[in-house]
Amino acid sequence: MFVIPTNVGFTHRVVAMLVACALVLWSIGVYSTAQAANLTFISNTLTDSGPSVLSGHDIRFTIPAGSSLGSGNTVTVTFPTGFTGVSTLVSGDLTVTANAVPATIGGFTAVGQVVTFNNVVATAGQVVRIVIANTKVTNPALIQSHEFQLALSNATADTGRTRVAIVNYVEVTAIVNTTFNFVVSGLATSTVVNGESTTGSTTATTIPFGVLAANTPYSMGQQLNVTTNARNGFVVTVQQDSNLQSSTGADIDGFSNGTYVNTPTAWSAPTNSLLLENTWGHWGLTSNDSTLNANEFNVGAGGDRWVAASTTPRAVFTHNGPADGTTQDYGLARVAYKVQISPLQEAGDDYNTTLMYIATPTF
Repeated sequence: MFVIPTNVGFTHRVVAMLVACALVLWSIGVYSTAQAANLTFISNTLTDSGPSVLSGHDIRFTIPAGSSLGSGNTVTVTFPTGFTGVSTLVSGDLTVTANAVPATIGGFTAVGQVVTFNNVVATAGQVVRIVIANTKVTNPALIQSHEFQLALSNATADTGRTRVAIVNYVEVTAIVNTTFNFVVSGLATSTVVNGESTTGSTTATTIPFGVLAANTPYSMGQQLNVTTNARNGFVVTVQQDSNLQSSTGADIDGFSNGTYVNTPTAWSAPTNSLLLENTWGHWGLTSNDSTLNANEFNVGAGGDRWVAASTTPRAVFTHNGPADGTTQDYGLARVAYKVQISPLQEAGDDYNTTLMYIATPTF
C-alpha cells in the first residue's frame, strides 16, 4: 500500500472554512432581531385584596435604561380575566403621574379588559404611576394570583408583567373578660367634698352623725371607687329606704323643709315653724363628681349645691368610659351627707335610715 502525501496550503484552508460556514448559514438561515426592553420595578397594589369586592389599583413601573415615553406613545394596561367593570372606567377614574408630576392623559379608551391612554412623558429611570379609583373595578371571585400586562408603544416597545393575589379575609377573634369593681370607703373628719368640709368621720358601712345640736349643720362623707373596662362606663346611684326615723315615729325630712329638692341648691337651715313638722329638721347630699357638677349639681365657686336624699335612685357618680378606680371623676368620687335640725325636732336616740348604693356598668 502506498501513501500519497497531500499538501494543502493556508489559502486553501481559509477558503474551505468560509465555504463550510456559508453552507451552515444557508441551511439554518440568518436572523436579525430587535429585543424589546423590559419595564422594571413593576407593581400593582390593591386597596382591597378580598374576592368579589370593589378595589382600587396603584400601578407603578420604571422606564428602563435606553428607553423613554413620549406624549404620543400609548400606555396599555391589560386586566386579567375575572376583573369586572374595567370597561366602565373613564379618564377621570385614573390619576397618572410621571416622576411624581401629574399628567393630563389623553386618547383614553377602556374596552373589555384593556385600558389605553397617552400624553405621558417620562425618561429612563423615572417612575410612572397609575392610580385607579376604588369604585369601578371588582376583583375576581377566584382565590389565586392574577397577572397584569403593561405595554408601551414607544420606540423600544417596552413591556412588563406583574401579579396581584386575591385572598380570603382573615377573621381575627379575641375575648376580653369584663371587669367591674365598686368599693365604698369612709372619709376622715375635715375632708373637703364639693366645697363642704366634713365634721366627722365615717366607715364603709356607717355614717354616725351622733348627737345633733339645734341650729348646727353636720356633714359626713364617703368615697366611691370604680374600676371597670366597660366600654360605655357606669353610673352609681344612692337611695334611702326612708327618712331618718326614730322608733317613736319622729323623722328628719328631706332637704329642704321636707320638699325633697331635686334641683341642686345652696344649703339652708330648716325654718322651724311650730305647726309645720317638716320644717323642724332636714338632710341632703352632694357629690364632687365634675360630670354631675356640670349638669346635675351645677356647682358654682366653692360648691355648696345640695339635693334631698330620696327613696328613688339618685345619681352621684358617673363616667362614660373605662375607669381606673383612682382618678378623680373617672374612677373616684366623693359624696357628702349633711343634716341640720331646729330646736323643735323631736327627741329620739335611734334616728336611722339605710342607704343603698347601686353601681351599674354599661358594656
